[in-house]
Amino acid sequence: MAEHHVAEHSPPHQHPHGHSHDHGPASPASARLRVLLAAVLVPFALAVLSGLWLLWPAPLPAHAPTGTGFDQITVTGTVTATRSVPCGGSGQSSAASANSGTCTAITFRLTSGKDAGRSVTQTLTPDQTAVYSAGEKIVVDYSPTAPAALQYTVEDADRSLPVALLAGVFALAVVLVGRLRGLAALVALGISFLVLSFFVLPAILGGEPPLAVAVVGGGLIMLLALYLCHGFSARTSVAVLGTMASLALIGALGQAFIGLARLTGNTSDETAFVHSLFPGIQLPGLLLAGVIIGSLGVLNDVTVTQASSVWELHAANPALGARALYRAAIRIGRDHIASTVNTLVMAYAGAALPLMLLFSLSHRGAWQVATSEIVAEEVVRTLVGSIGLIASVPLTTALAAFVASRDVRDETELAGVPAPARGRASHRRRH
Repeated sequence: MAEHHVAEHSPPHQHPHGHSHDHGPASPASARLRVLLAAVLVPFALAVLSGLWLLWPAPLPAHAPTGTGFDQITVTGTVTATRSVPCGGSGQSSAASANSGTCTAITFRLTSGKDAGRSVTQTLTPDQTAVYSAGEKIVVDYSPTAPAALQYTVEDADRSLPVALLAGVFALAVVLVGRLRGLAALVALGISFLVLSFFVLPAILGGEPPLAVAVVGGGLIMLLALYLCHGFSARTSVAVLGTMASLALIGALGQAFIGLARLTGNTSDETAFVHSLFPGIQLPGLLLAGVIIGSLGVLNDVTVTQASSVWELHAANPALGARALYRAAIRIGRDHIASTVNTLVMAYAGAALPLMLLFSLSHRGAWQVATSEIVAEEVVRTLVGSIGLIASVPLTTALAAFVASRDVRDETELAGVPAPARGRASHRRRH
C-alpha cells in the first residue's frame, strides 16, 4: 500500500526530467547492489575461464584430403568461353554422354594452383542449373588421382567479391546508425567468430564433450558481447543473469528430449562426413551444442530488452516498487514473445524449406513426417529454443524489477544527488 500511496501523491514536477528512454548508458548502481551482483557473476566468469583452460583443444591431427565433398582441394579460375554443344559426343564425361539434348561446353583458365595458366574445357549437362559467362570467376575442384582430362571440374561461382561488398555495406550501416554502440557490436561479432573458430569447433572436433564446450563458449561469448555492447552496469548484469538461467533451461530440456526422442544427430551428409574423419565426436551432444549456440543470440536480444524496459520504467517513476515494475514490463515482454517466437519458427522453416517441399511430395501423413528423425531434429531444436526464449522474459523481468526497485544508495552516495531524488530514495528505503 505504501508503494501505491507514493505513486498517487508524488507531484509530477518532482520527477526528474534528465532520464533517457533510448536505452542509453545506465546510471551507476549502489555499492550494495554492485557487491551483490559481483558475488554472483564473478564466480560464473571464473568458471567460464576455468572451462576454457580445461577444454582448450590440442592441435588437430592432420589428415590427407579425401577428394570428396568439402574436403576436396579447390583452386580458382576464370571462364574464357562458353558454347552450346550436343550431349553424348565423344570426349565428354560419362554424365554428359548419358544425357541427350543440348549441353554447355565451358572453357576456363586456372588462376591458382600448380597448373595456373592452363586452359580446361568441361561439358555441363542440362540438369546442372548453374549458368556461367565469359569473364566470370569460378571455384574449381582438383582431383589429383583422376585422369588428366578430368582432374579439374567446375565446382561453383566465386562469390568472394559480392559477399565482401555486402559485408562492408552491413558494417557501414551498423556504424552509421549505431555509432560507437554499433562499432562495439561489430567488435563483439568478431569476437564471437573468433571464439567459435578457435575454441568451440576445434574442441568438438578434438573429442571434448560438445555440451560442455557449448556452455563454456556460449558463456564467454555472452559475457564479452553483452558487456562490450551495453557497458558494465547493473542493467547489463541482470541481462547476463537472465540469459544464464535461460540457457541452463535450454540445456536441460535439450538433453532430456534429445534422449527421449532418440535423436542420433546423424541426419545430414555433412555430419556423417565429419564423423567419419573424427569418430570421437558425440553426435547427440553436437546437436545439443547447436541448440545452445543457436539460441544465444536471440536470448541476448530478449534479456537486454526486458532489463532495459524495467530500468526505463524505474527511471520514469522511481516510486514504483518491484511488483508494479514487473507488471508494466511484462506487458512489453508478452509482445516481444509473440513476435520473437514466430520469427524463430519462421527462420527454421525457411532454412528447411527444400526439405519441407520434398516431404510435401511424399505420400506420408503430416504427423509421420513431423516425427521422422530428420524433421523431429528441427522440431526439437525449435521448440526447446522457443521454451527457453519464453522463460527468459518473466525470469529477466522479475530479476530486473527486484534489483531496480532495491537500488537505493546510502547517505554518502546520495550526497551529490538533487534533494527531490534524495528524498524519494530515503522514502522508499523507509517503506
